[in-house]
Amino acid sequence: MAGNVNEILKKENFTKADIIELLLSRGEEKTLLFKKSAGIKEEYIGNKVWFRGLIEFSNVCGKDCLYCGIRKGNRNLVRYDLSDNEILEAASFAYKNRYGSIALQSGEIESTVSTNRIENLLKRIKDLSKGELGVTLSVGEQTPEVYMKWYEAGAHRYLLRVEATNEELYKKIHPDNPKHSFRRRLDCLKSLQDIGYQTGTGVMIGLPFQSYEDLAGDLLFMKEFNIDMCGMGPYIEHADTPLASHSEKLLPLTDRFDLTLKMIAIIRIMMKDINIVAATALQAIDPVGREKAIKIGANIIMPNITPGRYRDSYKLYNNKPCTDDSAEDCQNCLEARIGLADAEIIYGEWGDTAHYQKRRSGLKLF
Repeated sequence: MAGNVNEILKKENFTKADIIELLLSRGEEKTLLFKKSAGIKEEYIGNKVWFRGLIEFSNVCGKDCLYCGIRKGNRNLVRYDLSDNEILEAASFAYKNRYGSIALQSGEIESTVSTNRIENLLKRIKDLSKGELGVTLSVGEQTPEVYMKWYEAGAHRYLLRVEATNEELYKKIHPDNPKHSFRRRLDCLKSLQDIGYQTGTGVMIGLPFQSYEDLAGDLLFMKEFNIDMCGMGPYIEHADTPLASHSEKLLPLTDRFDLTLKMIAIIRIMMKDINIVAATALQAIDPVGREKAIKIGANIIMPNITPGRYRDSYKLYNNKPCTDDSAEDCQNCLEARIGLADAEIIYGEWGDTAHYQKRRSGLKLF
């Protein structure tokens, strides 16, 4: 069987059947997969890791996704919204500690007030860092006009996770109404890409109702869409969500963790020079989960620099790690962990992908 996996790994392009076989790999087969992805990462990325200082600036959300702990319908959550000064202080911490980039993340809100606020914050972050701090946004679905306004104000990356690329599965994990439209999600991704953002997406791995065919389709979607960055992680249920009622359908957490590493390895092989995040959710399952992801393909870590008193309220899933750490604690911990993974943190650089540069210039990608 390992011989068959070895033959698959020699291919330039994977079929859905190939990907499913890789996702099912065990023992020696899995070792071959991880060795291949680690080798490709070394060739195209090196042993480098870039920080994106994560500022979870608000857990107020206008959507009701069935899996998410900060969904609008969760009445058991203390809502918060950082002040502009708190956001700027966190950005200043990142700049002074030579993080190349920050990521501003919140619940999904569409309003003129929110649009103008984020635009102003982007300009102030660029001012305080003399234009040196890169900014990723992850604030959900917006109109193309809003995306353009933020791009012109200084945002250059955008992460909009689709969570599931099979439309039927998407509908099972979202309310059935126009506010949770699969087609709009994809349209927003295309708008971001057309505007010029380094565009990222990702999925949850191990969802109820999800099949290996779905996961293989997710990876093929990301390659066909030509993403620049990937952020995906294991699905971990939150007790205050409707999807938690289907927990009996879930794979064990260790299997969801294992599948996530395989997904990271396969997307690294398929899209050799994109940025891949080692998701914090991995550490919620395995104490060295993010380090394992770095070893087999990931190259982005997102230290949480949100003021500590708010972190426990931005709980997308149960058992979120590091909610009690300060920004300094988080940085020191990650520096030690990344060293153990035989990787080097690159400070003071945005960490843009060669993939993005080639895509924008129309060059051959692989």
